[in-house]
Amino acid sequence: MPKAIQKDESTNAVVSLDEKDMAILRVLQHNARATVKEISDKIHLSTTPVHERIKRMEENGVIRQYATLVDHSKVKKGLMVICYVSLKQHNKNAGAKFIKRIHELNEVIECYNISGEFDFMLKVVAESMDAFYDFHVNKLSQAENIGHVQSVFVMGVIKQTHVLVH
Repeated sequence: MPKAIQKDESTNAVVSLDEKDMAILRVLQHNARATVKEISDKIHLSTTPVHERIKRMEENGVIRQYATLVDHSKVKKGLMVICYVSLKQHNKNAGAKFIKRIHELNEVIECYNISGEFDFMLKVVAESMDAFYDFHVNKLSQAENIGHVQSVFVMGVIKQTHVLVH
């Protein structure tokens, strides 16, 4: 399980970062297992300020968590599907129930609230078409307040990155 960093979810305030902070983030984005010593050597700053900067960025929510990126096709999750979902009712309670249900579905690895014809976009992984069919019919479509689901099957991944700071 990825190490979650505690942060106040209610605040989305922009945090002021200088060039050394950005350099630390660049190193960590490419290798979250880099030690403070390795980072300090790369950015030419001693270990204590590097450690303090990392802690500050964790506390401010800039660094949300540390995770291992797994190749979905190598862990029997070779089928990737983007599901567009619209809800029947658009009120706070109905939306909250749908979001709670999505958090319970392990097949859903990403979920975005979107604008346009659909309300949500889900990134779903499954072992096979049969497994996805079971997920779609017996889990997703059974969620309360589902209006319409459109599934798009990913034929190939052209670009997939988590790098935000360049």
